[in-house]
Amino acid sequence: MTLSKSGISGNWATLLLPIKSEVIDFESLEQQIDCYIAAGVDGIYSNGTAGEFYTQSEEEFQQISKLLAQKCHQAGMAFQIGASHCHPQAALERVKFAATLNPTAIQVILPDWFPCSLAVAKVFMHKVEQVAQGVDLVLYNPPHAKVNLTANELDELYEAIPKLVGFKLPRITPEITITGLAEKASIFVAGHFLATDAYKGAKGAYSNVCCLNPKATQAWTQDCLALVPSALELESRIQRFMNEEIAPYITDKGYCNAAVDKFMAALGGWSRIESTMRFPFASIPMNDIECKIKIKNELLPEFKI
Repeated sequence: MTLSKSGISGNWATLLLPIKSEVIDFESLEQQIDCYIAAGVDGIYSNGTAGEFYTQSEEEFQQISKLLAQKCHQAGMAFQIGASHCHPQAALERVKFAATLNPTAIQVILPDWFPCSLAVAKVFMHKVEQVAQGVDLVLYNPPHAKVNLTANELDELYEAIPKLVGFKLPRITPEITITGLAEKASIFVAGHFLATDAYKGAKGAYSNVCCLNPKATQAWTQDCLALVPSALELESRIQRFMNEEIAPYITDKGYCNAAVDKFMAALGGWSRIESTMRFPFASIPMNDIECKIKIKNELLPEFKI
């Protein structure tokens, strides 16, 4: 059995793009980073799904990455850069650039046009490792990816790529538990399942819950990872809020996941972020926030600003 390669864990806050007329508002983005740092989150990561990496030009990707790196290095804050791209050659270029900024880790997705076999995944990740200049790697394999690797495939990939230290996955499934992967790798799960999956070995979350209130989520994450029983009770209320007030935007109204994360951050009120998405994805109306704030504050008083 391979010993754990990395100590990456905790509550990782997602960097959300403030958009005005299709242009990134970098002043508001900087303010958002400051808010995360002030909240004392375990780390910040850029260019995930909620960070709309799939809409960014290479110039924008580099500007976002440099801003995050500069602010985090100054503050002593851990940070990860998402170098994901559906085009594998472009992903490698993003990895090369990200590595020059000395992040805690670099996050990537698998090539996403053709379904990606385990053999192709190994070839791709070996090349990513070569150009990452020794920086740790995290594989993001979301439910909507062209291929979801099986538990055994994830374990085999982990063993094959020395600098692959973790995975961003929806849950720790029984199949993953059987492989023992959670005992070796840093597995991050969906934020609203962290208290439950911490008992299965989850090391943290790239947290959608953090969008509601970074400081409150940080405190809850610490309880989750310490297996404090009260974290499970709060998790049940978080899940109720998500299921009743947030998920219908996806299941009934057809909004994408990133739109929901931005909307949660906007109703959280901890930064200047609004719910505006970049073309071509629809934005949840800001007018919906007022009624949701009241429900959130009643159900989740710990998350009240």
